[in-house]
Amino acid sequence: MKNKIEKIRKEREISQENFAKILGVSRQTISSLETGRYNPSIFLAHKIARFFGMAIEDVFIFDEDNGGKNEE
Repeated sequence: MKNKIEKIRKEREISQENFAKILGVSRQTISSLETGRYNPSIFLAHKIARFFGMAIEDVFIFDEDNGGKNEE
């Protein structure tokens, strides 16, 4: 699943480390989310979207053609 986390985070001038602390996850989790290596739980996706003041659909891009799965 693709997302706009890195773009939004950088626009708001928040470091990966600070964003991780805010969300209660590791910096590595933020990095993995941004590179698409990790799909968040619905709870974490909601927490991220709510922090940005956005809808989940505005942060995460669901690829219906790929069933929402990452290509390996």
